[in-house]
Amino acid sequence: MKKFAAAIIAAMAALMWQPVSAQDTQRFTAGKHNEYGLTYSLPTTHLRIVVEAERTVYKAGPYYKYAKKYLGTTDVVTKDRQEWTLKNVDVWTYGVPNRDKEYLMQFKGANNVYAMKSEDGLLLSLNAENVVSPAATRKAVEETESVLEDNAYIKALSAELLAGESTSKRAQIAAQQIYNIRESRTNYALGEADQMPPDGEALKLIMKQLDEQEAALTALFVGTKQVGTCVKVYDYVPDSLDVNNSVVMRISDYEGMVDSDNLSGEPLYLSMKVVERGELPIDEKGVTKRVPKGAVMYCMPGKARFTFTYEGKKVAEQTFDVSQLGVEFGLDPKLFSNKKAPSFVKFYPETGAIMEIGAAERPQP
Repeated sequence: MKKFAAAIIAAMAALMWQPVSAQDTQRFTAGKHNEYGLTYSLPTTHLRIVVEAERTVYKAGPYYKYAKKYLGTTDVVTKDRQEWTLKNVDVWTYGVPNRDKEYLMQFKGANNVYAMKSEDGLLLSLNAENVVSPAATRKAVEETESVLEDNAYIKALSAELLAGESTSKRAQIAAQQIYNIRESRTNYALGEADQMPPDGEALKLIMKQLDEQEAALTALFVGTKQVGTCVKVYDYVPDSLDVNNSVVMRISDYEGMVDSDNLSGEPLYLSMKVVERGELPIDEKGVTKRVPKGAVMYCMPGKARFTFTYEGKKVAEQTFDVSQLGVEFGLDPKLFSNKKAPSFVKFYPETGAIMEIGAAERPQP
């Protein structure tokens, strides 16, 4: 199924898309200039899937073979490698104007009606402001740089170590430097150093430098591990049918987050189950109601449950209203043009369904 749009680059994931909010809405008024008519679109419901994966980069130190001999540890990185794991899946819906469902509402000479629409034409409200808070988007976390990267550890090495004739000899000298640093730190901590610093701030600086030197030298034996995250965004358009194990994307230890057709990675699956379909309203006699003439059209959506699985485990599950599973009905435009007692209505931008309807506080200008 060709349902997934290309992934958005991780660094742009938090910036490329924002749901409808106060700053990207427009106000329109019915009047003579537009023959008291307002055009709008009903939405198609899209799924926004934000996938966060964690990358762990391991780097082996040049003296890892001597770690047990000189430092007494076997917990070391023996080769450069990276590992990727799925950390989180966030899912929500948003609406995209359906150009096959564009409508015109007429208010027959009324000039007290106004509409709030999104920049792309979705009807958000009549006779009311409509503010929708943006959904939070995860941001990538950069990895810290390894002291083994580009030989950054060299500044912690002594001239004797740099002059060592063999790897074994250099490892022995590095280990001795580590023990010397530990002894110095203990002496400073106990106040027994030959030359104690003049104040507490100076002592903190010395201790910090000793810690950094020890970490750099120790990395030569045990290696380093850096952790960061990558975030990518995927788009999915539900249809009216159940879906079973559609591949959203994959995660590879070799290439990281890759597209669904890259078989080097483990797949993230999406399954969709239709829970409920929208139905037209009926009157007290069980007869389907008619759409009022010149109606303000809206959607009565259905519901679908979306389940995500990775490595055989459920990692996310949400039930959402979906316009594609619904039907369209309409409100009488006279409700909103009544000069004495106008009504207001707000719509969900994700589906075009009614969010709230009632009496406006006062006639609108």
